[in-house]
Amino acid sequence: MNKEINTIIFDLGGVLVDWKPEYVYRKAFNGDEEKVQWFLNTICTPEWNMEQDAGRTIAEGEKSKIAEFPEYEELIKLFYKDWPKMLSGPIKENVELFKKLKLSEKYKIYALTNWSAETWEIAIKMFPFFNEFDGVVVSGKEKTRKPFEKIYNILLNKFNITPEKAVFIDDSLPNCITAKTLGIHTIHYTNHTDLTNKLQLLQIKF
Repeated sequence: MNKEINTIIFDLGGVLVDWKPEYVYRKAFNGDEEKVQWFLNTICTPEWNMEQDAGRTIAEGEKSKIAEFPEYEELIKLFYKDWPKMLSGPIKENVELFKKLKLSEKYKIYALTNWSAETWEIAIKMFPFFNEFDGVVVSGKEKTRKPFEKIYNILLNKFNITPEKAVFIDDSLPNCITAKTLGIHTIHYTNHTDLTNKLQLLQIKF
């Protein structure tokens, strides 16, 4: 079987848009980085946020966390109240690359993202290019998230993707590991990754 890549799958936060809760809490804690990191590692943790990404409502997430830390109610509610301010903007060079790939019309291009269903509509308004994918799978809508195999299989089945003919780009190593176990080519994206070069090494042309 011809294994030439015909499908590119992008993660969004950390690959095409810059998202960091620190942007909100640095202001809340008057620039005290130690307090910011303590709060995000102890109270509004990545694990807590992932539950909303996996389908739990924001109201439920806030309720459970406020019950645990009632003295921080206002700061807990700030997470989603000021959520849009956690997005500083597109990662320009990667969005330009995405647009080049779209213009080439040689590949199907999808997004597979861990994202709360409730904040997704806000995100689309902030970043209209999210509508330019051939398809998007949003974890909050599917009630499951990366790195669990289920969400990858939802994407593969929904859009009839052959794993061996697809490449998946994500800034999370565990997410890439799951994709690789399913036979998908992977690029673990970091701030030091030359994404153009990595794609060219996979014989992707644009």
